[in-house]
Amino acid sequence: MKNYKFKINGAQYEVEVNDFDGKIADIEVNGTKYQVEVESEIKKLKTPTLVRKPVAKRPGEGVIVNTPSVGGLQIKSPLPGSIIKILVAVGDSVKKGDNLLIMEAMKMENNVLAEKDGVVKSISVAVGDNVLQNDALLDIE
Repeated sequence: MKNYKFKINGAQYEVEVNDFDGKIADIEVNGTKYQVEVESEIKKLKTPTLVRKPVAKRPGEGVIVNTPSVGGLQIKSPLPGSIIKILVAVGDSVKKGDNLLIMEAMKMENNVLAEKDGVVKSISVAVGDNVLQNDALLDIE
């Protein structure tokens, strides 16, 4: 039960709201009982809705294609991260343990090393690319 006091055209009214069922309210005004229908206003949102255009990607942007290595060794990403620096080029000879590239993962720089002696046949990533675990980075033959 809620009590209100209204002053309309100089007259004082004491209103008691007894029950509220949906849009029907049982009220008592200065001792007289009424059933009234309540109309509520539609509330407007104060928070603006942001409308943005969808970001259009260029064909092939952000996609690293994992191609199977033919007869060689495919060096894969040990964990998700982004490529910071590539230290070899296609055609370079590498020995087991040589540093091939540096990637950032979990706010740390990680060296990706050659797992065997050979020649770099292809590089599948570029500086700035984001890679997932087991994405192909380069091929050594």
